[in-house]
Amino acid sequence: MTRTKEERHEFIKPFQLNPQDTGSVEVQVALLTDRILSLTEHFKVHRKDFSLKCGLLKLVSRRRTLLGYLERKDAKKCQNLMSALNLQKK
Repeated sequence: MTRTKEERHEFIKPFQLNPQDTGSVEVQVALLTDRILSLTEHFKVHRKDFSLKCGLLKLVSRRRTLLGYLERKDAKKCQNLMSALNLQKK
């Protein structure tokens, strides 16, 4: 289930660099993670939804790309973000 605008704003607040920040890498990764988690729950119920599977893989790939960029720029910030979102590095 997707979040409302207010819930999404509260969710990204800890990852924002300033109050108007909506596009930094940290915020993008947090929003992608939230979307991936909600789609994963949907996928548990609807296993044969192949269009969902394709979209889910695209989101995971985009998140992985952003995390790779963040790790190259600032490894410590990347590690803090991953621990805050309960992500594991593979």
